[in-house]
Amino acid sequence: MVEVKHLSLRYENFTAVADVSFQIEKQEIFGILGLNGAGKSSLIECMCGLRENFIGDVRICGFNPITEREKINQIVGVQLQETTYPSKAKVKEICELFASMYENSLDYRELLKLMGLFEKRNAYIAKLSGGQKQKLSILLALLPQPKVIFLDELTTGLDPKARREMWQIIKELQKKGMTIVLISHFMDEVQVLCDRILILEKGKTIASGTVSEVISCSGSEENATLEDAFLKLTTDDVALEWGGYPL
Repeated sequence: MVEVKHLSLRYENFTAVADVSFQIEKQEIFGILGLNGAGKSSLIECMCGLRENFIGDVRICGFNPITEREKINQIVGVQLQETTYPSKAKVKEICELFASMYENSLDYRELLKLMGLFEKRNAYIAKLSGGQKQKLSILLALLPQPKVIFLDELTTGLDPKARREMWQIIKELQKKGMTIVLISHFMDEVQVLCDRILILEKGKTIASGTVSEVISCSGSEENATLEDAFLKLTTDDVALEWGGYPL
């Protein structure tokens, strides 16, 4: 469903993504992990066609996200980490606007019910909580009935109950045949949801595979969690100090 070959992205003298390659299979939940600034969002933006000045090759369902952008827009859903909507627009107005962009849009009313936002359909965007805005962003990404959906920090701003409900929604979407690319800092979320993961550091791939394979290759102790492995892989050889005293 997704193929990335030798993708690199530079901003002047800074390399955000450095020669990254991987494939994502149909109906797979694929996690992309890394510390802040590791290149995760830049990688997603290249894959979705939001960045054009990259080197390498990307294909989503066989389509090039740059030269075949219109086709990509009809089969891909994207929830970015930071999205701003007009504060004086109503929820249903934003939904209607986005739905009009797609050939086979889902019924946004049903998605509002799924996300627990139906009672907020006449509310102004400015009146939504942070968690409700996050749910709205995910809803809009689902409107085109995407074959592939990119979710950048899926559950940021959601309370624990809403997070678990969102996990269940993602699992149901997978069962229905959707391919999901997930960026997250929540290791418990990744460990529950993802079939395979890729860990980036300074734009480079430092580990990839199933969760159990990454834990194993990290050299972590027996019964280690993904968080243990992630910290070991990304903080080895880094001296943490406060006030002159090692932590």
